[in-house]
Amino acid sequence: MSFPLADWVLDHPDVRHNLALSGLKGSLRSLPRALRDRPEPDPPALRAGIARLHGVPPSRVFLTHGATEANALVLLHLAREAARRGDDRPTLHVPVPEYPPLGDAGVAVGFRRVVTADGAGASILASPRNPEGTLVPEAELRALASEGRTLVVDQTFREFTEAPAVARLGLPNLWTTGSFTKIYGADEQRLGYAIPPEPGVEGFAVLHGLLLDRIPAASVSGGLAILRHRRELLAEARALFRANVRALGERVDGIPDLAAPVWFDRTPAGLDTDAFQQRLLKRGILVCGGRFFGDPGGVRLALTRRSFPEDLDAYLRLRPSR
Repeated sequence: MSFPLADWVLDHPDVRHNLALSGLKGSLRSLPRALRDRPEPDPPALRAGIARLHGVPPSRVFLTHGATEANALVLLHLAREAARRGDDRPTLHVPVPEYPPLGDAGVAVGFRRVVTADGAGASILASPRNPEGTLVPEAELRALASEGRTLVVDQTFREFTEAPAVARLGLPNLWTTGSFTKIYGADEQRLGYAIPPEPGVEGFAVLHGLLLDRIPAASVSGGLAILRHRRELLAEARALFRANVRALGERVDGIPDLAAPVWFDRTPAGLDTDAFQQRLLKRGILVCGGRFFGDPGGVRLALTRRSFPEDLDAYLRLRPSR
């Protein structure tokens, strides 16, 4: 399975002003030092470390090769459970705009995607939101997990702020996923995780054990090294994020309270954002068009590089006036 957003970003690696990469790959100077301090691979210790961050027992943490794999595996499990209940076409609510692999994976495993939560069997979304960069309020999460609806929340961006893990809400039908590739910039570690609610642990463990290869020892030891140096890594990542948010606020009015290093710039009504994206690319500026996220009314910019202020200036010179 391929995802159009990832393909778009990876097909243009040499642009001068890259405002499309939403993770800190290559941006953290403290990461190589942290990874040199690798302990012996110990999957139970890694699960326990992740569990502490989310306020859950280690038995609820399942390691994966990334958040996309975690989301796909969770959705496959939920689709199988729906089929066992006699629902061969379960519905999945995906808000718009939203990170495309969440909906794409749901459709791939048998869900029928819907844009409203009313009557849907499950909902999936990112919090902080992607592409908008804002946190989903707790009241909204609770509403989405009401009336027996299953809720899956991708929290790959959460640690850019002090926002608590949503698993701490203790909702009986809440699943969460995460990754080491965003705030830690640890793409090469290929490490993510899924956290089922307590009632889902036993059934998910069967599917996880059947379909997933063992996580490489290097990834496990790398994850433990990151947790060992987490305070240092978070300090650097959050400082860079805050500096780039300040740079954005100094140049653009009306920026929301961002909790993730992404911003959805809504363009004037009627603008062809696909053509705008291509025009930017010809000038060496890479952004993610809103059509990837289900909303062609804007483009997504990422605030993850140290060069963000100058990259943003290049973008703003071509940005349509309001």
